Amino acid sequence: MFTGIITDIGQIAEITRQTGGEWGDTRMRVLTHYDTDGIDIGASISHSGACMTVVEKGKLDKAGFTDWYSFDVSDESLDKTTMSDWKQGHLVNLERAMTAKDELGGHLVTGHVDATGEVLEIENIAGSKRLRFSMPNSVKFGIAPKGSACVDGVSLTVNNVGSDWFEVNIIPHTSEVTTLGKLKPGDKVNLEIDLIARYVARYLSHMKEQNV
Repeated sequence: MFTGIITDIGQIAEITRQTGGEWGDTRMRVLTHYDTDGIDIGASISHSGACMTVVEKGKLDKAGFTDWYSFDVSDESLDKTTMSDWKQGHLVNLERAMTAKDELGGHLVTGHVDATGEVLEIENIAGSKRLRFSMPNSVKFGIAPKGSACVDGVSLTVNNVGSDWFEVNIIPHTSEVTTLGKLKPGDKVNLEIDLIARYVARYLSHMKEQNV
């Protein structure tokens, strides 16, 4: 479980794909500022909203980064997220799994991406930015004005919602400490709807099926 508060920006260092191997088809290596001595093999880390499991880790001597780790990606994850578009050098928002003592500064995030959207518009407003994203039909029920949405792993408040789009505002701090400040129109992003909205929708669907 995560909060949507980004604590590092990592960089994809290597992507390898193997068929019929001992591990998943695709393995990605990430350069990070995290001290991997404090990260266990098997730990969960959110990568621009997608929860992945650490399978290797180590130290390095590279300007700007001190450590690295690797994770395996299933074809299902490649198909459902923007990860299939990632290349060497791609920057990703990182968040380690929350603990019982963490401050819940964002909202409850599972790291299970519901869909991908596209950046439609970016407008600079008094230092902040207004971003408009497309949203597919599959997630429309879970995105509401003043509600929460997770975009590339970042917990954001939804300001406006249209028939097939929604808007958020990001302050300069968010632009600086996440990859959202580098987005441009046409870029794809990972979307995760609010956890509570997901279960409310499932409950209502079940009630309808039962004719209650």
